[in-house]
Amino acid sequence: MEKFDVTIIGSGPGGYVAAIRCAQLGMKTALIEKYPTLGGTCLNVGCIPSKALLDSSEHFYNAVNHFEEHGIEVKAPKVNLKQMIERKRGVVKMTCDGINFLMKKNKITVYTGVGSFESKTIINITKADGTKEQIETGKAIIATGSKPASLPGIEVDKKRIITSTEALEMTEIPKHLIIIGGGVIGLELGSVYARIGSKVSVVEFMDRLIPGMDAGLGKELQRVMKKDLKVEFFMKHKVESVVSKGKEVTVTADNGKGEKIEIKGDYVLMAVGRKPYTEGLNLEKAGVKLDARGRVEVDAHLKLALIIFMRLVM
Repeated sequence: MEKFDVTIIGSGPGGYVAAIRCAQLGMKTALIEKYPTLGGTCLNVGCIPSKALLDSSEHFYNAVNHFEEHGIEVKAPKVNLKQMIERKRGVVKMTCDGINFLMKKNKITVYTGVGSFESKTIINITKADGTKEQIETGKAIIATGSKPASLPGIEVDKKRIITSTEALEMTEIPKHLIIIGGGVIGLELGSVYARIGSKVSVVEFMDRLIPGMDAGLGKELQRVMKKDLKVEFFMKHKVESVVSKGKEVTVTADNGKGEKIEIKGDYVLMAVGRKPYTEGLNLEKAGVKLDARGRVEVDAHLKLALIIFMRLVM
């Protein structure tokens, strides 16, 4: 059984940065990642691919709406969604390859498989073929990140009712994309598809967009998206059901006045936030507790996080 000073479970921006710093401080470091590529949600199915599609869609939007005023005349531009997705994949691959290089450069041992605790110091690694391996570690860092959340009673089938992950791999441009949730993720992807021709409707429970941020930003964002991209908004609407039948999806919502409304489209994007990716870690065997939402419990002073940090730098 190989022994390490510290082991990180999860290779996203939290995990791979922690691994690099631990290695730089002279610790023998291991990194465990369940997926074939490093980088976690951000690099594979989050920030990086969404920005790549935002970039491509902006080029198309400018060609349609602004090139002529600059004296640039082009024939009516056409979206090649397949090529747009391929470019996005290339950007993701280049970024993930960079993380692989950094792991090798810093002599970090990378394991591909699902990490789970056998005890505080023993970690099981279950590979894709079902085989298992164990390593011993002095310290462990949990950096497993999050995954898309849904609403009670709504099943995400990943075909017509999708999450951000599927929205980054579309094979057709939606005719009418209904987005449940007016946060950053939904609005980014809504902008992409609105720019390339989709009708986009946003259903938000709160009275403003990006509710966790400054109210002025949300107001301006709604104004711009409505004016420039023709996005329609259903604010203060509570989604009660989403039903998929054939190529049509129907969203039923309460408009806050006791009235039920129906919005029909061909795709629904669930963008109501994310939830901790902690199941399957056997955290109880490491003495780690979770709260009701599946998050690692800390005290009012973030005691658990502080202990981990102090042990890393001392």
